[in-house]
Amino acid sequence: MVAPTLYVSITNHGFGHATRAAAVAATVNALAPDVDLILATTAPKWLLDEYLPVEYEYRPVALDIGVIQADSLTMDLPATLAKLDQIRADAARLIATEATYLKQRGVSLVLADIPPLAVPLAQAAGVPCWMMSNFGWDFIYRAFGDEFAATVAWIEGWFGQCDRLFRLPFHEPMAAFPVIEDVGLTGGNPRYSVAALREQLGIQTPPERTVLLTFGGLGLQAIPYDPLSHFPDWQFLTFDQAIPNLPNLRPIPRQGFRPVDVMPLCGRMVSKPGFSTFSEACRLGLPVITITREDFAEGPVLVNGLQDHSWHRVLPPNELFRGDWAFLTEPLHPPRKTLTLSKEGNRQIAEAVVDYLLSLE
Repeated sequence: MVAPTLYVSITNHGFGHATRAAAVAATVNALAPDVDLILATTAPKWLLDEYLPVEYEYRPVALDIGVIQADSLTMDLPATLAKLDQIRADAARLIATEATYLKQRGVSLVLADIPPLAVPLAQAAGVPCWMMSNFGWDFIYRAFGDEFAATVAWIEGWFGQCDRLFRLPFHEPMAAFPVIEDVGLTGGNPRYSVAALREQLGIQTPPERTVLLTFGGLGLQAIPYDPLSHFPDWQFLTFDQAIPNLPNLRPIPRQGFRPVDVMPLCGRMVSKPGFSTFSEACRLGLPVITITREDFAEGPVLVNGLQDHSWHRVLPPNELFRGDWAFLTEPLHPPRKTLTLSKEGNRQIAEAVVDYLLSLE
C-alpha cells in the first residue's frame, strides 16, 4: 500500500512560520512514521532539520513572499508590493506547475502556513487545503494602505475557499476563513537537560541572572550591546554571531541549538514580537521582555496576547536601543488573565492530519 503524502507549504517570511510548521510535521511523523513528508519553502533546510530530524523531501518553492525585510524590523514595502504583483501575475503558471508535481507525488493533503496560493494549488491537485496560523496576510497587507487593496481582496478570495483553519493563539479574527478550529500553542521542545547544557556551554550563572537575547531569524542590524557592561555578573546568550567580545555575552551556535533549547537556562528573554518565539517561551513558562512593533499589524496582537498569558514587561523600542537596560532588574508584570493556554497545538493539528490521512487507506 502506498504511504499517504503530506505537502506542507510554508510562507517565505522570517523563520517563525518554518519552525512551527516543522514542529507540527515532526509530530505527524511521531504519530504516523509512514506518512511521506514534503516541506515546500525557501526557508533554509538547516533550519527545518533542527525541528524535523527525520527523513523528508525539501522542495524549495516559493508560493508567497510575506514582507521583504532587511532585518527583523526593517520592511521594504515598495519591493514587497512589486513582488506581490509579480506573484499574482504568475499565479496560474506556478499553480499548474506545482499541481503537476503534487499529482505525480500522490499528495493526499496540503497543510499551509500560510501562503494564499496553497488553496488553488490544492484545488488543482484535487486534494483538501488545511491551514494553520495566528494571522492571514490579508490582515498584514491591509494595514499598509490602499496600494495593497487589490492584493488583500485577492488573498481574501482564496482564504475564503480554505477547507479548514487551525487558528493558533495570539490571533487576529481571521474572518475570511469559513471553517475555524482553535488550537493550542505550537513549537519545539528542549532537547537537552539543564545539566548537559551547562556543561556543554560552560554556563554556571543562575536563571535569574541568565538572559536570552533573540530577535528573530533575520536578527537586527544594530543590537545595542553596550548596556551589558552594567551587568558584569550576568550571562547573556545570543544566536547573533557578529557580536563584540564581551565577557558576559555568549554566542550560541545556530546548528545544534535552537532558542527553545537554551530557554531552560534562562530567567527571562529579551525579544521583539514574534509568534514562535513567544509561543515557545509561553510553553516553558519563560517570562518575556519585548519591545513593541506598531508598524506590523501582528505586533500589537502578539504583545496583547503575551500580556494576557505570560509574565512580561513591554518596552518602547527606545528603552532597548538607547537605554541603560534598567528594565532587566525591574519587576515583571503578571499575566492579565488566569486562563491557561493549551500547549498542545502540535499534537492537535498533527492528530487531525493523521486521522484524515489514515482514513484514506
